Amino acid sequence: MSLGELFWFEKYRPRSFEEVVDLEEVKARLKEFVKAGNMPHLLFYGPPGTGKTTMALVLARELYGDAWRENTLELNASDERGINVIRERVKEFARTAPVGKAPFKLVILDEADNMTSDAQQALRRIMEMYANTTRFILLANYVSRIIDPIISRCAVFRFPPMPKELMAKRLAYIAKQEGITVTEDGIDAIYEISQGDMRRAINLLQMAAAASRSVDKESVAAVASAARPSEILDVFNTALSGDVEKAREKLRDLMYMKGIAGVDFLRALQRELPRIQLDDETKVAVAELLSDVDYRLAEGSDEELQLTYMLVKLAAIGSKGKATAKKR
Repeated sequence: MSLGELFWFEKYRPRSFEEVVDLEEVKARLKEFVKAGNMPHLLFYGPPGTGKTTMALVLARELYGDAWRENTLELNASDERGINVIRERVKEFARTAPVGKAPFKLVILDEADNMTSDAQQALRRIMEMYANTTRFILLANYVSRIIDPIISRCAVFRFPPMPKELMAKRLAYIAKQEGITVTEDGIDAIYEISQGDMRRAINLLQMAAAASRSVDKESVAAVASAARPSEILDVFNTALSGDVEKAREKLRDLMYMKGIAGVDFLRALQRELPRIQLDDETKVAVAELLSDVDYRLAEGSDEELQLTYMLVKLAAIGSKGKATAKKR
């Protein structure tokens, strides 16, 4: 059984520009490159599941047609054993002429932002060395982790999270193709958990559909590693009351016993905040704190350290007592 048959995110991965339901400006620019038959190095950046790999593969198909596999080398900076391995693989790949009309081959390097600065400097030299025969597409979650000498050599494209209305339309299409039903609150639940990550959204839909051919809010919650609002509020209240150690223990239970990522807990708390009864001054202080922690996590700070910092700061903010959630 192929990967596409096993996983819906592969089965329904767009194969052409027309099948990509978002990113109109990005598509327009890339179509110009295809029409010209030439392009610079590219840097695609944005959160996971926003279409970076898909768009790179679509571009390869548009450039090379049926010969796209022969002309494309996919590498992952995290998987490779070092910059020397990448250098040797690119050298071997670039030494043969491209198949078809395109004057260059394509190297897609995923998770480029996980490379050290020294490795990125070496990558820059590799890009320059093979510039006559090879173009690179670098994929990254955080452009801030890419060194300036590489950025200056690339056309840079941002990939934002998929808007809810487009995600809902795509999920409804997949559900119809698979012969399942998905309710509006089921789609809402998938979006709340995935936050624009289309790959995660499709995986959630597939997991929920495996348990029930009618996917709703409850079936999504049953398969998702997501904290319930009551669990989020419990940690929040405990921290506000000043018991940081107890709040930390409860948060660790959610993370390690239920498999909930710390960043997912933070985002869930941000979504619940408007429904929590607090005076305006306290709510603003909490919102600013959560945004600060979210930014630090996005920049690569240690997750446990930042979440502990969040709990300590909540205890400092919480002199006015516990929060209570409004009725939904």
